[in-house]
Amino acid sequence: MEKKDVKIINQGLEDEMEVWGYRPCPWKMVLVAVGAVCTGGLLFLVLYWLPEWGVRGTCTRTPFIRESQTLLLRSTDEFRRWFRAKVHVMLAPGKRPFEGVDLLSPLHIPNGDSIHSFSALQDELQGKYVHIQPVQVCYFTHHSTKYYWDDLLQNFEVFKGLEDVRVTCSSIHTDHSSGLSKLLQDYRRLFFDVNEIAVKVPSVFKLLIKEVLNPFYIFQLFSVILWSIEQYYYYAAAIVFMSVISIATSLYTIKKQYIMLHDMVATHSIVRVSVCRGTRDVEEAMSTELVPGDVIVIPSNGMIMPCDAVLVHGNCIVNESMLTGESVPVTKTSLPSSGEDGAGVYSIEEHKRHTLFCGTHIIQTRFYTGELVKAVVVRTGFSTEKGQLVRSILYPKPTDFKLYRDAYLFLLCLVGVAGIGFIYTIVLSIINQVPAKTIVVESLDIITITVPPALPAAMTAGIVYAQRRLKRVGIFCISPQRINICGQLNLVCFDKTGTLTEDGLDLWGIQRVENGSFSPPEDDPANETLVRSSFVSCMATCHSLTKLEGELSGDPMDLKMFNATGWILEEPTEEETALHNPIMPTVVRPPKQVLPEVNQEVNLAQNMELSELTLSYEIGIVRQFPFSSALQRMSVVVRKLGEKRMDAYLKGAPEVVASLCAEDTIPESFTETLEFYTRQGFRVIALAHRQLEAKLSWHKVQNLNRDLIETNMEFLGLIIMENKLKEETSGVLKDLRRANIRTVMVTGDNMLTAISVARDCGMITPHERVIVADATPPKDIQPATINWHYTENHATSKDNRVESAEISLDDVGHEAYGEQHKQQEQGYHFAMSGRSFAVITEHFPDLVQKLALHATIFARMAPDQKTQLVEVLQSVDYTVGMCGDGANDCGALKRAHSGISLSELEASVASPFTSSTANISCVPNLIREGRAALITSFCVFKFMALYSIIQYLSVTLLYSILSNLGDFQFLFIDVAIILIIAFTMSLNPAWKVLVAQRPPSSLISGPLLFSVLTQILTCLAFQILAFLWVRGQNWYEKWTPLSDACNVSSANLTHGPNITSHVDHKNIRNYENTTLFYVSSFQYLAVAIIFSKGKPFRQPSYKNWPFMLSCMALYIFLFMIMLYPVPAIDNFLEIVCVPHEWRITVVIIVLVNAVVSFLLETLVLDIILWKLVFSRDKQGGSDGMAVTSATLTPQSANERWCTAFISWLFCRKGKTPRVRYMQVAQELQEDPDWPPKPATVTYTTSTPHHTVSM
Repeated sequence: MEKKDVKIINQGLEDEMEVWGYRPCPWKMVLVAVGAVCTGGLLFLVLYWLPEWGVRGTCTRTPFIRESQTLLLRSTDEFRRWFRAKVHVMLAPGKRPFEGVDLLSPLHIPNGDSIHSFSALQDELQGKYVHIQPVQVCYFTHHSTKYYWDDLLQNFEVFKGLEDVRVTCSSIHTDHSSGLSKLLQDYRRLFFDVNEIAVKVPSVFKLLIKEVLNPFYIFQLFSVILWSIEQYYYYAAAIVFMSVISIATSLYTIKKQYIMLHDMVATHSIVRVSVCRGTRDVEEAMSTELVPGDVIVIPSNGMIMPCDAVLVHGNCIVNESMLTGESVPVTKTSLPSSGEDGAGVYSIEEHKRHTLFCGTHIIQTRFYTGELVKAVVVRTGFSTEKGQLVRSILYPKPTDFKLYRDAYLFLLCLVGVAGIGFIYTIVLSIINQVPAKTIVVESLDIITITVPPALPAAMTAGIVYAQRRLKRVGIFCISPQRINICGQLNLVCFDKTGTLTEDGLDLWGIQRVENGSFSPPEDDPANETLVRSSFVSCMATCHSLTKLEGELSGDPMDLKMFNATGWILEEPTEEETALHNPIMPTVVRPPKQVLPEVNQEVNLAQNMELSELTLSYEIGIVRQFPFSSALQRMSVVVRKLGEKRMDAYLKGAPEVVASLCAEDTIPESFTETLEFYTRQGFRVIALAHRQLEAKLSWHKVQNLNRDLIETNMEFLGLIIMENKLKEETSGVLKDLRRANIRTVMVTGDNMLTAISVARDCGMITPHERVIVADATPPKDIQPATINWHYTENHATSKDNRVESAEISLDDVGHEAYGEQHKQQEQGYHFAMSGRSFAVITEHFPDLVQKLALHATIFARMAPDQKTQLVEVLQSVDYTVGMCGDGANDCGALKRAHSGISLSELEASVASPFTSSTANISCVPNLIREGRAALITSFCVFKFMALYSIIQYLSVTLLYSILSNLGDFQFLFIDVAIILIIAFTMSLNPAWKVLVAQRPPSSLISGPLLFSVLTQILTCLAFQILAFLWVRGQNWYEKWTPLSDACNVSSANLTHGPNITSHVDHKNIRNYENTTLFYVSSFQYLAVAIIFSKGKPFRQPSYKNWPFMLSCMALYIFLFMIMLYPVPAIDNFLEIVCVPHEWRITVVIIVLVNAVVSFLLETLVLDIILWKLVFSRDKQGGSDGMAVTSATLTPQSANERWCTAFISWLFCRKGKTPRVRYMQVAQELQEDPDWPPKPATVTYTTSTPHHTVSM
């Protein structure tokens, strides 16, 4: 398709699409209509399934998209999905919701004014706006988002909200805080639509039509019609029955999901809100009427936000669990209106601490007297944060998994086989002068035999069973298709706090600074001698705690710190707030009133009031600068009761706090002390203090930029928090390591703390080296650099060598380990901070993949960097899992192949899996079940493929004698054998331990193709053998109703064939049919048992009692009717009586067939080929490293030579790995300069970067 007339919308975003414009073409539409009539409507179905064909087949492309009436959209991601959209035109006074609207109004109204609909409001305007001519605005809707045509850009764009006009924070206060007029609100609603996240629950009829038009059900309908023509009514009825159950189940599930999603968003979709109308009074309105620019009043008793809005007056305490997964209340402050912050452009991402998000629960408000808590609406409807989340659920991306792509290819192969049979049947029938009607019916019937109608249902069964087993162990899944992907995970990222370690932090102690140096550690901050110290005052005030229903609530770390002081927090009541002009501050005070020491230099007579007030020691929190993960700090401005000056207290990451303090206040031993604690795994927080100028009034402080306060501070000391490992962490990580599943830590904590925790939990073994990549961005003429530091080696014993694993080489074959460099004999891991990660990805892109292969620790990572890291790991073909507590991990949880949230809150809707057990023991459980489900899918697919081929072979052989299987034979095979076996063979539970071997991910792979092809050839050989052998028997004759081979002696067979007037027109009853029915029935059971494999991914089949009982019952039944025929059953199944000797012969044939099939699958494939050729993970990362040419035993030496020979035989010697991380691993083995030497620096320049020693 030509690119000259294509437009790109959502450029650079996740939902980027290409757009082509089309106009209807009458003659094409006539041709399509004729074709549809000729094909009985099939052409319409094809055009419905393939939107690109539908548009191109009925429209003509236009180079001017502005003039098009239909658009063809194609996503630019790896799925390249096609969509069709209709272009609509509306009349409006302007073309954009914000720009130029003021010019349309002769009267000045705040934020402009305009009209809603030129025709609808014409009478109301009474000629005032008669000069305004409406303009045409073109738009289309796709996935609940409207795209409007922009003449300037010559492209479609999305109007998200107030951010579109890039307003500054100060201009929101000055230009957008008074509210909109009713007319302007109506005008903007033309573009932004009703403020509602409308999840419409489709009617059952609509869902039914959409479900029935699925290609699979159309194929089933075609099959049923064909079978009805052939009078196969029973089997057709059975298929219809199964289809009805399948459709009903699917409709119920889809309807239930829609209702659940609708109920989830309905709580805040339509509520009553108070809206400001310019300088006029506040009026009540429905939330559906809100548009960006409206100003709403937040009630004091809170509300559930119906939109995204930015606070311009007052403070709010908000529960954002719906978005973040963290139920800890968050304090939202008003948007800065002056200074550097006020001049910055407003962005929801950057100013989230001032933004109230749709769906979040506002618990309390704090406000000024006479002024309400106000917020300016920024986004509405599906443009809000929650709207985007709901859109991602309504319109999910397809699951990109090789199994499903290969399944379609395999089905196409079956269709190809069916085509051969189709041609064969036609040619054979013409040669035998079969009537035309019979030729058509039988040739089409071969297609329905080759492509099994029950395949999708059988494939889904294993996933459904796995989902139920996961639910029993407390893992809930909202995306069942991802269970199979879990079986392929080879790397799992873990958040640290709350995931690997306990949620809460315990206060280990404090270390204050006195006279410029650290004092000895203290374990009790509540000591009365410290009550008036700045250190304890900082602990008691620098937090975001609040009281909810009389209970302290807030960040767990803040709670631990505050409770350790023993102080009391008091918040003003609503009545107290109303009595004061300024907002009443939160007050903290010690539990006991301790009289302050009297300063003899103070002249108490000068200020008796001050002396009286100081008898009560209280501190009021005047202003709070909330914690920012980007800044890694928080601060407060406070005033002590009776003092005129205000104080500022700061807490945060030690490195950040130290950078904001005066150098002479930082102890010389700061770095050594910090390293001492972090190496032991402690979480360290630094505190600082500053006394503010006396001229700073309360009002000035409210408008100050935090950067002006958080500078030149006095360093107070360190708080040492103990973050204990969860009990299950070490054992789980050991299991994952043993299974060659790489583990990575992604945390917002300190680097050395993260390294210490990684060593403690076994993510890094004692003797492995950690290389810290400390990257700095370019500055002035200095290029970007990476300093490589080696941390201390904590090896305690050399006996652990066998546990060493080269993290990046866990999938490289045995030979890859034999020729490694000496420095790689000892494992190494890279560690880096979020800052270094950002510099490396931007300035050292060629190192990203190398580091991704070995990096184990990522510290001080921001939420968006976690998502970026997942993408980097996926770019080198890792199948990535992410496990987090949901707080800052939502983006990474959604981006990973399998996200596992340890939070059961609403944010878990962003994660495919949610664990009710708040520890990482869910990870191996999920991987085990994923592997079991994946192997089950392979087993079922192979079985269903063999079933269709076996039946295809039987029918093809019978067609050669103008015969076929009978209606009830088909019914018995398809229902009694296939359905029962397919649904019970999926019940094998997962194997109890994770093994190093990884299941295959592709159907188009050596082992699976070998398995399927050898079984097909085996079945073909034994069916042909039985078919020819029965025809060569001395008692054989063309069967007639008078034939009696069971009782006729060999002497009687010299007579001519029996002739009867009762001829079977379909020729079902004959000796070939009976023989092939017996042989094929046993073949179905044989391949089912052979394919139903257990260890190492599933429990053995003998533990699957429904499957075993089904197989035993079917074997007994088949042997019974074959060796001891029952006339009623023979008559029902349309099989004929054969001599007992031939029955014994058939038993021998099926037994030999079963033995050959078993030997090929078990001995040849599983033992010889799989072990020596196809296995990639046999040695594993650690064992492989331990094996060298000097330590090979005779047995392993023979095995190695055998492996090499068979690899050469199968042309696998020296084959380049398919996945990228294995290719990089091979490249690094040949690089003598990797890993970088200790104390070296890598520079980036215009030429490729170079490394020098320090």
